[in-house]
Amino acid sequence: MQRNNARWRKARQRAQRGITLVELLVVLAILALISAIVVINVLPARDQAAVDKARIDIGVIETALDQYRLDMLNYPTTEQGLSALQSAPADARNVTRYRPGGYLRGGAPLDPWGNSYQYRIPGERGGAFDLFSYGADGEPGGEGLNADIGNWTQE
Repeated sequence: MQRNNARWRKARQRAQRGITLVELLVVLAILALISAIVVINVLPARDQAAVDKARIDIGVIETALDQYRLDMLNYPTTEQGLSALQSAPADARNVTRYRPGGYLRGGAPLDPWGNSYQYRIPGERGGAFDLFSYGADGEPGGEGLNADIGNWTQE
């Protein structure tokens, strides 16, 4: 009977042994390696997605501005800005023609970096108006991710 108890105790001690420090370090090293691979591959895609979203937003706002022009017979002024797409400007000449509910649900969106889109009429880049984001840095000009993204960019 004592032999069975001794075997049972040894089996129980083996089962309760747990993991060693070396095993824990190996698992942590594997997790760190996987995390590094994911970060290297995902972050550039996230940056490009933000640029793509800004271009899509600009296209949507341009369409709303064109619809506004069709109804109101002109684009909003720079002073009226993009808020004219959400509610009729007080100084609008053809306010009775303003579309009920506005031209953009929820108003003009923010760019992917949390800044307002910029609107200027007349356009300085060859179009009737300029509609743009200052990019990731929120400042005019820049290169790469910080470059301005506007209705004049072709990419």
